[in-house]
Amino acid sequence: MSTRSYLIDTNIIIALEDHHTVKPAYATFSQQAAKHKVNVFVHEAARDDILRDKNAIRRGISLSKLAKFQVLQKVKGLTKETLEQRFGKLKKHNDLVDATILHALSIGAADFLVTEDHGLHERAQKYSSDLARRVLFVADAAQLLTTTYEPRDVPIRHVAEVSAHTIQISDTFFDSLREGYPDFNQWWHEKCISERRPCWVVYDDDELAGLIVRKDETGTNTDATQKYDKILKISTFKVSPEKRGIKLGELLLKKVLWFAQKNHYDLAYITAYPDQDALIALLEFYGFQKTATKADGELILERAFSNLRIERTSGSSVYEIDRKNYPRFVVDDDVRGFVVPIKEDYHDMLYPDLRDARQPDFFRDAGKEAGPKRAGNTIRKVYLCRSPSNLGSPGSILFFYKGKSEEEPSQALTAVGILEEVAFAQSTKDLMLLTGGRSVYSEVELSDYKASLFSPVKVINYLLVDYIDPPISLDELRSLRIFTGHPPQSIVELKGQKLRSALDRCNFGFDI
Repeated sequence: MSTRSYLIDTNIIIALEDHHTVKPAYATFSQQAAKHKVNVFVHEAARDDILRDKNAIRRGISLSKLAKFQVLQKVKGLTKETLEQRFGKLKKHNDLVDATILHALSIGAADFLVTEDHGLHERAQKYSSDLARRVLFVADAAQLLTTTYEPRDVPIRHVAEVSAHTIQISDTFFDSLREGYPDFNQWWHEKCISERRPCWVVYDDDELAGLIVRKDETGTNTDATQKYDKILKISTFKVSPEKRGIKLGELLLKKVLWFAQKNHYDLAYITAYPDQDALIALLEFYGFQKTATKADGELILERAFSNLRIERTSGSSVYEIDRKNYPRFVVDDDVRGFVVPIKEDYHDMLYPDLRDARQPDFFRDAGKEAGPKRAGNTIRKVYLCRSPSNLGSPGSILFFYKGKSEEEPSQALTAVGILEEVAFAQSTKDLMLLTGGRSVYSEVELSDYKASLFSPVKVINYLLVDYIDPPISLDELRSLRIFTGHPPQSIVELKGQKLRSALDRCNFGFDI
Protein backbone atom coordinates (compact mmCIF):
# COMPACT_ATOMS: atom_id res chain seq x y z
CA MET A 1 0.00 0.00 0.00
CA SER A 2 1.10 3.56 -0.62
CA THR A 3 1.80 5.83 2.32
CA ARG A 4 -0.61 8.69 2.64
CA SER A 5 0.38 12.01 4.11
CA TYR A 6 -1.80 14.29 6.19
CA LEU A 7 -0.91 17.88 6.97
CA ILE A 8 -2.47 19.02 10.24
CA ASP A 9 -3.26 22.58 11.21
CA THR A 10 -2.22 24.01 14.58
CA ASN A 11 -5.80 23.79 15.88
CA ILE A 12 -5.59 20.01 15.49
CA ILE A 13 -2.27 19.88 17.34
CA ILE A 14 -3.69 21.90 20.22
CA ALA A 15 -6.69 19.56 20.49
CA LEU A 16 -4.39 16.53 20.47
CA GLU A 17 -1.74 17.85 22.80
CA ASP A 18 -3.37 20.19 25.33
CA HIS A 19 -4.21 19.16 28.90
CA HIS A 20 -7.90 18.53 28.20
CA THR A 21 -9.43 15.13 27.43
CA VAL A 22 -8.86 14.25 23.78
CA LYS A 23 -12.15 14.13 21.90
CA PRO A 24 -13.04 10.84 20.17
CA ALA A 25 -12.60 12.02 16.56
CA TYR A 26 -9.13 13.39 17.33
CA ALA A 27 -8.21 10.20 19.14
CA THR A 28 -9.44 8.06 16.24
CA PHE A 29 -7.47 10.13 13.73
CA SER A 30 -4.31 9.87 15.83
CA GLN A 31 -4.72 6.13 16.45
CA GLN A 32 -5.47 5.26 12.82
CA ALA A 33 -2.57 7.37 11.55
CA ALA A 34 -0.15 5.68 13.94
CA LYS A 35 -1.55 2.19 13.37
CA HIS A 36 -1.28 2.40 9.59
CA LYS A 37 1.98 4.37 9.51
CA VAL A 38 0.41 7.39 7.87
CA ASN A 39 2.75 10.37 7.67
CA VAL A 40 1.49 13.33 9.70
CA PHE A 41 3.13 16.71 9.12
CA VAL A 42 2.93 20.25 10.41
CA HIS A 43 3.89 23.05 8.07
CA GLU A 44 6.95 25.20 8.65
CA ALA A 45 4.77 28.27 8.16
CA ALA A 46 2.69 27.25 11.18
CA ARG A 47 5.87 26.97 13.25
CA ASP A 48 6.97 30.43 12.07
CA ASP A 49 3.57 31.75 13.08
CA ILE A 50 4.06 30.41 16.59
CA LEU A 51 7.50 32.05 16.75
CA ARG A 52 5.74 35.40 16.40
CA ASP A 53 4.05 34.86 19.79
CA LYS A 54 5.57 37.41 22.20
CA ASN A 55 4.68 35.30 25.23
CA ALA A 56 7.88 33.28 25.68
CA ILE A 57 6.37 30.63 27.96
CA ARG A 58 3.38 29.98 25.72
CA ARG A 59 5.63 30.05 22.66
CA GLY A 60 7.91 27.41 24.17
CA ILE A 61 4.99 25.16 25.06
CA SER A 62 3.49 25.43 21.58
CA LEU A 63 6.82 24.69 19.90
CA SER A 64 7.31 21.62 22.10
CA LYS A 65 3.97 20.26 20.84
CA LEU A 66 4.93 20.83 17.22
CA ALA A 67 8.23 19.01 17.80
CA LYS A 68 6.34 15.72 18.04
CA PHE A 69 5.49 15.88 14.33
CA GLN A 70 7.41 15.91 11.08
CA VAL A 71 7.84 19.36 9.58
CA LEU A 72 6.89 20.10 5.98
CA GLN A 73 9.25 22.80 4.79
CA LYS A 74 8.24 25.91 2.88
CA VAL A 75 8.83 26.30 -0.84
CA LYS A 76 11.85 28.54 -1.36
CA GLY A 77 11.13 31.81 -3.11
CA LEU A 78 7.35 31.55 -2.74
CA THR A 79 6.07 35.13 -2.52
CA LYS A 80 2.94 36.73 -1.14
CA GLU A 81 2.14 38.03 -4.63
CA THR A 82 2.22 34.51 -6.07
CA LEU A 83 -0.03 33.22 -3.29
CA GLU A 84 -2.51 36.07 -3.78
CA GLN A 85 -2.76 35.24 -7.48
CA ARG A 86 -3.85 31.71 -6.57
CA PHE A 87 -5.76 32.13 -3.32
CA GLY A 88 -7.04 35.70 -3.26
CA LYS A 89 -6.25 38.73 -1.15
CA LEU A 90 -4.17 38.03 1.98
CA LYS A 91 -4.91 40.85 4.39
CA LYS A 92 -3.51 39.36 7.60
CA HIS A 93 -0.50 37.30 8.51
CA ASN A 94 -2.78 34.36 9.32
CA ASP A 95 -4.17 34.57 5.78
CA LEU A 96 -0.62 34.29 4.44
CA VAL A 97 0.00 31.19 6.58
CA ASP A 98 -3.26 29.63 5.37
CA ALA A 99 -2.40 30.28 1.73
CA THR A 100 1.08 28.85 2.20
CA ILE A 101 -0.41 25.67 3.63
CA LEU A 102 -2.95 25.41 0.81
CA HIS A 103 -0.16 25.89 -1.72
CA ALA A 104 1.67 22.91 -0.24
CA LEU A 105 -1.50 20.86 -0.63
CA SER A 106 -2.08 22.08 -4.19
CA ILE A 107 1.39 21.03 -5.40
CA GLY A 108 1.04 17.57 -3.85
CA ALA A 109 3.46 18.00 -0.93
CA ALA A 110 0.71 16.43 1.22
CA ASP A 111 -2.37 14.46 0.30
CA PHE A 112 -4.86 15.96 2.74
CA LEU A 113 -5.08 18.91 5.11
CA VAL A 114 -6.90 18.44 8.41
CA THR A 115 -8.20 21.62 9.99
CA GLU A 116 -11.14 22.96 11.98
CA ASP A 117 -10.46 26.44 10.57
CA HIS A 118 -13.57 27.27 8.54
CA GLY A 119 -11.77 30.11 6.80
CA LEU A 120 -9.31 27.59 5.36
CA HIS A 121 -12.16 25.42 4.13
CA GLU A 122 -13.85 28.40 2.48
CA ARG A 123 -10.63 29.59 0.82
CA ALA A 124 -10.02 26.10 -0.57
CA GLN A 125 -13.58 25.93 -1.92
CA LYS A 126 -13.15 29.26 -3.71
CA TYR A 127 -9.88 28.06 -5.26
CA SER A 128 -11.10 24.72 -6.62
CA SER A 129 -13.51 21.92 -5.80
CA ASP A 130 -10.66 19.43 -6.15
CA LEU A 131 -8.65 21.16 -3.43
CA ALA A 132 -11.73 21.58 -1.24
CA ARG A 133 -12.28 17.80 -1.26
CA ARG A 134 -8.82 17.38 0.23
CA VAL A 135 -9.33 19.84 3.10
CA LEU A 136 -11.04 17.85 5.83
CA PHE A 137 -12.54 18.42 9.22
CA VAL A 138 -11.02 16.06 11.78
CA ALA A 139 -14.18 13.93 11.97
CA ASP A 140 -14.09 13.41 8.20
CA ALA A 141 -10.35 12.71 8.27
CA ALA A 142 -10.84 10.08 10.97
CA GLN A 143 -13.63 8.45 8.96
CA LEU A 144 -11.58 8.54 5.75
CA LEU A 145 -8.66 6.80 7.46
CA THR A 146 -11.01 4.16 8.84
CA THR A 147 -12.66 3.66 5.45
CA THR A 148 -9.28 3.43 3.75
CA TYR A 149 -7.72 0.84 6.00
CA GLU A 150 -10.57 -0.84 7.87
CA PRO A 151 -13.60 -0.48 5.56
CA ARG A 152 -15.68 -3.23 7.12
CA ASP A 153 -15.63 -1.47 10.49
CA VAL A 154 -17.19 1.78 9.29
CA PRO A 155 -20.79 2.07 10.53
CA ILE A 156 -23.44 3.33 8.14
CA ARG A 157 -25.08 6.23 9.91
CA HIS A 158 -28.83 6.52 10.23
CA VAL A 159 -31.20 9.41 10.47
CA ALA A 160 -34.13 8.36 12.64
CA GLU A 161 -37.26 10.32 13.44
CA VAL A 162 -38.18 10.42 17.12
CA SER A 163 -40.23 12.57 19.46
CA ALA A 164 -38.29 15.02 21.63
CA HIS A 165 -39.50 13.36 24.83
CA THR A 166 -37.55 10.19 23.97
CA ILE A 167 -34.18 11.98 24.09
CA GLN A 168 -32.28 12.23 27.37
CA ILE A 169 -31.82 15.94 28.05
CA SER A 170 -29.01 15.12 30.48
CA ASP A 171 -26.86 13.86 27.58
CA THR A 172 -23.54 15.73 27.38
CA PHE A 173 -24.43 16.38 23.73
CA PHE A 174 -26.54 19.30 25.00
CA ASP A 175 -23.86 20.89 27.22
CA SER A 176 -22.82 23.51 24.67
CA LEU A 177 -26.46 24.47 24.09
CA ARG A 178 -26.91 24.94 27.82
CA GLU A 179 -23.79 27.08 27.97
CA GLY A 180 -24.98 29.36 25.19
CA TYR A 181 -28.61 29.41 26.30
CA PRO A 182 -29.07 29.14 30.10
CA ASP A 183 -32.81 28.52 29.72
CA PHE A 184 -32.28 25.64 27.31
CA ASN A 185 -33.52 22.93 29.69
CA GLN A 186 -36.67 24.91 30.43
CA TRP A 187 -37.28 25.53 26.72
CA TRP A 188 -36.77 21.85 25.98
CA HIS A 189 -39.33 20.77 28.58
CA GLU A 190 -41.92 23.49 27.91
CA LYS A 191 -41.72 23.47 24.12
CA CYS A 192 -40.09 20.34 22.78
CA ILE A 193 -41.33 17.73 25.24
CA SER A 194 -44.78 19.15 25.98
CA GLU A 195 -45.46 19.69 22.27
CA ARG A 196 -43.78 16.36 21.42
CA ARG A 197 -41.84 18.10 18.68
CA PRO A 198 -40.50 15.77 16.00
CA CYS A 199 -36.73 15.38 15.82
CA TRP A 200 -34.24 13.80 13.45
CA VAL A 201 -31.36 12.14 15.25
CA VAL A 202 -28.14 10.43 14.28
CA TYR A 203 -26.42 8.05 16.67
CA ASP A 204 -22.79 7.00 16.27
CA ASP A 205 -21.51 4.14 18.43
CA ASP A 206 -24.65 4.53 20.58
CA GLU A 207 -23.81 8.20 21.23
CA LEU A 208 -26.03 11.04 20.07
CA ALA A 209 -24.02 12.64 17.27
CA GLY A 210 -26.50 14.87 15.45
CA LEU A 211 -29.90 16.40 16.10
CA ILE A 212 -32.49 18.50 14.29
CA VAL A 213 -35.64 19.72 16.02
CA ARG A 214 -38.32 20.90 13.61
CA LYS A 215 -41.56 22.85 13.90
CA ASP A 216 -44.36 23.71 11.50
CA GLU A 217 -45.25 27.40 11.25
CA THR A 218 -47.40 29.71 9.16
CA GLY A 219 -46.88 33.25 7.95
CA THR A 220 -48.93 34.64 10.84
CA ASN A 221 -46.68 33.05 13.48
CA THR A 222 -43.06 32.98 12.41
CA ASP A 223 -39.72 34.77 12.71
CA ALA A 224 -39.09 34.20 9.01
CA THR A 225 -39.09 37.37 6.91
CA GLN A 226 -41.03 35.69 4.10
CA LYS A 227 -44.59 35.06 5.28
CA TYR A 228 -45.60 31.92 3.42
CA ASP A 229 -48.48 29.62 4.34
CA LYS A 230 -46.43 26.51 5.06
CA ILE A 231 -43.08 27.06 6.79
CA LEU A 232 -40.60 24.57 8.21
CA LYS A 233 -38.62 25.97 11.13
CA ILE A 234 -35.41 24.21 12.08
CA SER A 235 -35.30 25.26 15.71
CA THR A 236 -32.19 23.23 16.53
CA PHE A 237 -29.45 21.94 14.22
CA LYS A 238 -26.52 20.52 16.09
CA VAL A 239 -23.69 18.11 15.39
CA SER A 240 -21.56 16.89 18.27
CA PRO A 241 -18.19 18.70 18.11
CA GLU A 242 -16.21 15.46 18.18
CA LYS A 243 -18.34 14.06 15.34
CA ARG A 244 -18.47 17.26 13.34
CA GLY A 245 -17.60 17.20 9.68
CA ILE A 246 -19.09 17.73 6.26
CA LYS A 247 -20.63 14.28 5.99
CA LEU A 248 -22.69 14.27 9.16
CA GLY A 249 -23.95 17.84 8.75
CA GLU A 250 -24.80 17.14 5.12
CA LEU A 251 -26.58 13.93 6.08
CA LEU A 252 -28.89 15.90 8.38
CA LEU A 253 -29.36 18.73 5.89
CA LYS A 254 -30.34 16.25 3.18
CA LYS A 255 -33.15 15.13 5.45
CA VAL A 256 -34.35 18.73 5.75
CA LEU A 257 -34.20 19.44 2.02
CA TRP A 258 -35.85 16.19 0.92
CA PHE A 259 -38.54 16.51 3.60
CA ALA A 260 -39.37 20.13 2.74
CA GLN A 261 -39.51 19.39 -0.98
CA LYS A 262 -41.56 16.22 -0.76
CA ASN A 263 -44.03 17.71 1.73
CA HIS A 264 -44.65 20.89 -0.27
CA TYR A 265 -43.30 23.45 2.18
CA ASP A 266 -43.01 27.00 0.87
CA LEU A 267 -40.04 27.90 3.05
CA ALA A 268 -37.52 26.45 5.46
CA TYR A 269 -35.54 28.64 7.83
CA ILE A 270 -33.07 28.48 10.67
CA THR A 271 -31.39 30.97 12.98
CA ALA A 272 -27.66 30.85 13.65
CA TYR A 273 -25.04 33.06 15.25
CA PRO A 274 -22.21 34.34 13.04
CA ASP A 275 -19.63 32.13 14.79
CA GLN A 276 -21.51 29.03 13.56
CA ASP A 277 -19.67 29.49 10.29
CA ALA A 278 -19.46 25.79 9.36
CA LEU A 279 -23.25 25.43 9.57
CA ILE A 280 -23.81 28.71 7.73
CA ALA A 281 -21.40 27.71 4.95
CA LEU A 282 -23.19 24.38 4.51
CA LEU A 283 -26.61 26.04 4.42
CA GLU A 284 -25.50 28.67 1.91
CA PHE A 285 -23.95 25.99 -0.31
CA TYR A 286 -27.44 24.55 -0.74
CA GLY A 287 -29.26 27.82 -1.30
CA PHE A 288 -30.08 29.29 2.11
CA GLN A 289 -29.69 33.06 2.25
CA LYS A 290 -29.21 35.46 5.15
CA THR A 291 -32.37 37.55 5.25
CA ALA A 292 -32.22 39.37 8.60
CA THR A 293 -30.30 39.86 11.83
CA LYS A 294 -32.11 39.71 15.17
CA ALA A 295 -31.46 42.14 18.01
CA ASP A 296 -29.03 39.75 19.72
CA GLY A 297 -26.97 39.33 16.53
CA GLU A 298 -28.50 36.00 15.55
CA LEU A 299 -28.88 35.56 11.79
CA ILE A 300 -31.99 34.33 10.00
CA LEU A 301 -31.29 32.11 6.99
CA GLU A 302 -34.13 31.17 4.65
CA ARG A 303 -34.60 28.95 1.65
CA ALA A 304 -37.76 28.96 -0.50
CA PHE A 305 -39.17 25.76 -1.99
CA SER A 306 -41.43 25.26 -4.99
CA ASN A 307 -42.70 22.51 -7.24
CA LEU A 308 -42.43 24.74 -10.30
CA ARG A 309 -39.94 24.20 -13.08
CA ILE A 310 -36.69 26.15 -12.66
CA GLU A 311 -34.89 27.91 -15.49
CA ARG A 312 -31.23 28.69 -16.01
CA THR A 313 -30.22 32.28 -15.30
CA SER A 314 -27.44 34.36 -16.78
CA GLY A 315 -24.25 34.55 -14.78
CA SER A 316 -24.72 31.15 -13.12
CA SER A 317 -23.81 27.70 -14.31
CA VAL A 318 -26.50 25.04 -14.48
CA TYR A 319 -24.72 23.11 -11.73
CA GLU A 320 -24.68 26.17 -9.48
CA ILE A 321 -28.41 26.71 -10.04
CA ASP A 322 -29.10 23.04 -9.29
CA ARG A 323 -27.00 23.14 -6.13
CA LYS A 324 -28.81 26.16 -4.74
CA ASN A 325 -32.25 24.74 -5.64
CA TYR A 326 -31.44 21.18 -4.56
CA PRO A 327 -33.11 18.73 -5.03
CA ARG A 328 -34.78 20.45 -8.01
CA PHE A 329 -32.70 20.80 -11.16
CA VAL A 330 -32.72 22.54 -14.52
CA VAL A 331 -34.04 20.67 -17.55
CA ASP A 332 -33.96 22.39 -20.93
CA ASP A 333 -32.87 21.66 -24.49
CA ASP A 334 -29.19 22.16 -23.61
CA VAL A 335 -29.10 19.89 -20.56
CA ARG A 336 -28.03 16.39 -21.46
CA GLY A 337 -28.94 13.08 -19.82
CA PHE A 338 -26.91 9.89 -19.41
CA VAL A 339 -27.43 6.36 -18.15
CA VAL A 340 -24.60 5.17 -15.90
CA PRO A 341 -24.57 1.37 -15.43
CA ILE A 342 -23.36 0.22 -12.03
CA LYS A 343 -22.68 -3.22 -10.58
CA GLU A 344 -24.43 -4.47 -7.47
CA ASP A 345 -21.49 -4.19 -5.05
CA TYR A 346 -20.75 -0.58 -5.95
CA HIS A 347 -24.44 0.26 -6.05
CA ASP A 348 -24.79 -0.99 -2.47
CA MET A 349 -21.86 1.15 -1.34
CA LEU A 350 -23.17 4.31 -2.98
CA TYR A 351 -26.84 3.79 -2.15
CA PRO A 352 -27.15 1.89 1.13
CA ASP A 353 -30.74 3.19 1.38
CA LEU A 354 -31.67 0.81 -1.42
CA ARG A 355 -29.99 -2.31 -0.11
CA ASP A 356 -32.28 -5.21 0.67
CA ALA A 357 -33.93 -4.46 4.02
CA ARG A 358 -33.95 -8.17 4.89
CA GLN A 359 -30.24 -8.14 5.55
CA PRO A 360 -29.71 -7.61 9.30
CA ASP A 361 -26.72 -5.24 9.11
CA PHE A 362 -28.97 -2.62 7.54
CA PHE A 363 -31.07 -2.51 10.73
CA ARG A 364 -28.62 -0.93 13.12
CA ASP A 365 -30.67 0.79 15.81
CA ALA A 366 -30.60 4.55 15.69
CA GLY A 367 -30.78 4.51 19.49
CA LYS A 368 -32.65 2.83 22.27
CA GLU A 369 -35.76 4.87 21.62
CA ALA A 370 -35.82 4.37 17.85
CA GLY A 371 -36.73 1.30 15.91
CA PRO A 372 -34.79 -0.07 12.94
CA LYS A 373 -34.19 2.38 10.12
CA ARG A 374 -32.70 2.12 6.68
CA ALA A 375 -29.19 3.47 6.36
CA GLY A 376 -28.65 7.05 5.32
CA ASN A 377 -26.01 8.78 3.24
CA THR A 378 -24.95 12.18 2.01
CA ILE A 379 -25.66 14.35 -1.03
CA ARG A 380 -22.22 14.69 -2.62
CA LYS A 381 -20.95 11.43 -4.05
CA VAL A 382 -18.24 10.02 -6.28
CA TYR A 383 -18.42 7.09 -8.71
CA LEU A 384 -15.53 5.37 -10.49
CA CYS A 385 -15.69 3.63 -13.84
CA ARG A 386 -13.86 3.07 -17.12
CA SER A 387 -16.72 3.72 -19.48
CA PRO A 388 -15.31 5.20 -22.70
CA SER A 389 -18.30 7.49 -23.21
CA ASN A 390 -17.98 11.19 -22.54
CA LEU A 391 -20.31 12.94 -20.14
CA GLY A 392 -21.77 16.38 -20.67
CA SER A 393 -21.01 19.59 -18.83
CA PRO A 394 -21.71 20.15 -15.11
CA GLY A 395 -25.46 20.04 -14.55
CA SER A 396 -25.96 17.03 -16.81
CA ILE A 397 -28.49 14.50 -15.50
CA LEU A 398 -27.23 11.05 -14.49
CA PHE A 399 -29.55 8.03 -14.31
CA PHE A 400 -27.94 5.16 -12.43
CA TYR A 401 -28.82 1.72 -13.79
CA LYS A 402 -28.24 -1.19 -11.42
CA GLY A 403 -27.28 -4.30 -13.39
CA LYS A 404 -28.44 -7.83 -12.84
CA SER A 405 -28.10 -8.66 -9.16
CA GLU A 406 -29.09 -11.19 -6.53
CA GLU A 407 -31.08 -8.67 -4.52
CA GLU A 408 -33.81 -6.32 -5.67
CA PRO A 409 -33.88 -3.90 -7.30
CA SER A 410 -32.23 -5.69 -10.22
CA GLN A 411 -31.82 -4.43 -13.80
CA ALA A 412 -33.48 -1.10 -13.09
CA LEU A 413 -32.93 2.64 -13.03
CA THR A 414 -32.71 3.39 -9.32
CA ALA A 415 -31.27 6.86 -8.70
CA VAL A 416 -30.76 10.24 -10.32
CA GLY A 417 -27.82 12.57 -9.86
CA ILE A 418 -26.54 15.91 -11.14
CA LEU A 419 -23.04 15.96 -12.57
CA GLU A 420 -20.57 18.22 -10.78
CA GLU A 421 -17.38 17.35 -12.63
CA VAL A 422 -15.43 14.53 -14.27
CA ALA A 423 -11.72 13.89 -13.80
CA PHE A 424 -9.37 11.12 -14.89
CA ALA A 425 -7.08 9.23 -12.52
CA GLN A 426 -3.88 7.77 -13.93
CA SER A 427 -2.71 6.11 -10.71
CA THR A 428 -4.01 4.85 -7.38
CA LYS A 429 -2.64 8.04 -5.87
CA ASP A 430 -4.75 10.09 -8.30
CA LEU A 431 -7.82 8.08 -7.31
CA MET A 432 -7.15 8.70 -3.64
CA LEU A 433 -6.83 12.45 -4.16
CA LEU A 434 -9.73 12.84 -6.59
CA THR A 435 -12.19 10.90 -4.44
CA GLY A 436 -11.05 12.77 -1.34
CA GLY A 437 -13.41 13.02 1.60
CA ARG A 438 -16.29 11.54 -0.44
CA SER A 439 -14.62 8.16 -0.82
CA VAL A 440 -16.48 4.95 0.05
CA TYR A 441 -13.58 2.88 -1.26
CA SER A 442 -10.72 1.32 0.67
CA GLU A 443 -7.17 1.63 -0.61
CA VAL A 444 -7.26 -2.02 -1.65
CA GLU A 445 -10.37 -1.34 -3.73
CA LEU A 446 -8.76 1.72 -5.29
CA SER A 447 -5.63 -0.28 -6.08
CA ASP A 448 -7.71 -2.96 -7.78
CA TYR A 449 -8.68 -0.44 -10.46
CA LYS A 450 -5.02 -0.41 -11.61
CA ALA A 451 -5.32 3.13 -12.89
CA SER A 452 -2.51 4.09 -15.25
CA LEU A 453 -1.57 6.54 -17.96
CA PHE A 454 -2.78 4.08 -20.61
CA SER A 455 -5.80 2.90 -18.63
CA PRO A 456 -7.19 5.88 -16.68
CA VAL A 457 -10.20 5.67 -14.39
CA LYS A 458 -13.07 8.11 -14.75
CA VAL A 459 -13.92 9.89 -11.49
CA ILE A 460 -17.49 11.21 -11.55
CA ASN A 461 -18.43 13.66 -8.80
CA TYR A 462 -22.14 14.39 -8.53
CA LEU A 463 -25.06 15.32 -6.30
CA LEU A 464 -27.61 12.63 -5.49
CA VAL A 465 -31.01 14.12 -6.40
CA ASP A 466 -33.27 11.31 -5.23
CA TYR A 467 -34.18 7.67 -5.67
CA ILE A 468 -36.70 6.63 -8.31
CA ASP A 469 -39.65 5.13 -6.45
CA PRO A 470 -40.42 2.55 -7.61
CA PRO A 471 -37.30 1.83 -9.68
CA ILE A 472 -37.86 1.63 -13.44
CA SER A 473 -37.47 -2.04 -14.31
CA LEU A 474 -35.89 -3.32 -17.51
CA ASP A 475 -39.30 -4.40 -18.82
CA GLU A 476 -40.72 -0.94 -18.21
CA LEU A 477 -37.66 0.72 -19.73
CA ARG A 478 -38.29 -1.27 -22.86
CA SER A 479 -42.02 -0.60 -22.90
CA LEU A 480 -41.31 3.14 -22.60
CA ARG A 481 -38.68 2.72 -25.34
CA ILE A 482 -36.03 4.28 -23.10
CA PHE A 483 -34.07 1.12 -23.89
CA THR A 484 -34.71 -0.41 -27.29
CA GLY A 485 -32.38 -3.37 -26.95
CA HIS A 486 -30.03 -4.88 -24.41
CA PRO A 487 -29.34 -2.77 -21.29
CA PRO A 488 -26.19 -0.63 -21.60
CA GLN A 489 -22.81 -1.94 -20.52
CA SER A 490 -21.23 1.49 -20.56
CA ILE A 491 -22.40 5.10 -20.20
CA VAL A 492 -24.92 6.04 -22.89
CA GLU A 493 -26.71 9.28 -23.61
CA LEU A 494 -30.48 9.60 -23.51
CA LYS A 495 -31.75 12.03 -26.11
CA GLY A 496 -35.07 13.55 -27.06
CA GLN A 497 -38.13 11.53 -26.08
CA LYS A 498 -36.06 8.89 -24.28
CA LEU A 499 -34.76 11.51 -21.84
CA ARG A 500 -38.20 13.03 -21.48
CA SER A 501 -39.80 9.64 -20.75
CA ALA A 502 -37.20 8.84 -18.11
CA LEU A 503 -37.69 12.20 -16.40
CA ASP A 504 -41.48 11.94 -16.46
CA ARG A 505 -41.34 8.49 -14.87
CA CYS A 506 -39.17 9.60 -11.95
CA ASN A 507 -42.17 11.05 -10.07
CA PHE A 508 -40.08 13.42 -7.97
CA GLY A 509 -43.06 15.65 -7.20
CA PHE A 510 -41.78 18.77 -8.94
CA ASP A 511 -41.94 19.96 -12.52
CA ILE A 512 -38.91 19.19 -14.69
